[in-house]
Amino acid sequence: MRGFRRRMVAGAVLAAVSVFAQSGIVSAGPLAEAAAKAEGLAASGDAVGAHDVMRQAISDFSESLPFSLGKAVFVKSDPAGYAMYEPKEAPVFKAGESLISYVEPVGLSWKQSAVQGKIETHFTVDFDILNPAGDVLAGQKAFGDFTFTGFFRNQEIYSTLTIDVSGAPAGDYILRFHFNDVNSGKSTSIDQPFKIAAN
Repeated sequence: MRGFRRRMVAGAVLAAVSVFAQSGIVSAGPLAEAAAKAEGLAASGDAVGAHDVMRQAISDFSESLPFSLGKAVFVKSDPAGYAMYEPKEAPVFKAGESLISYVEPVGLSWKQSAVQGKIETHFTVDFDILNPAGDVLAGQKAFGDFTFTGFFRNQEIYSTLTIDVSGAPAGDYILRFHFNDVNSGKSTSIDQPFKIAAN
């Protein structure tokens, strides 16, 4: 197996999120307080202020989340943006067809950037290709190395990871991604079973 491409794209704007605190269902906390403040701003006609309050609250809350992968799907082509992709109907590939995966990391850590006033997240991606018995057939360490710099902890970050499996015989396989959060030293993995069809 040879060749690979990788791409990471980070969305610039976090979609507005509504968090509702209902007595007996959700205990009051920073998100509930932010939601109440945002609802007040929205009611007064300040939609931008309401959006900014919720965006900052979600950004701050993300610091408490464990590093994980929220979504990993095979897609037909490179996504147009965050959550803007066409999933492959089934994980079955023709001989010579590249594997294209859309993956969303969650709970990335951030640190101060060398750019004044900005923060950054940094992660690498390894991959292994295994057979159903769990034997590693191929792989690459740090084939993806991504840094995103901005003014807040952006949650709309995804990776498009393309792997060429030309020459692999027909059969069942597992694609395993290992995401490594460089700032925290934490890692997390996810498997994507797939099949290469016989001609």
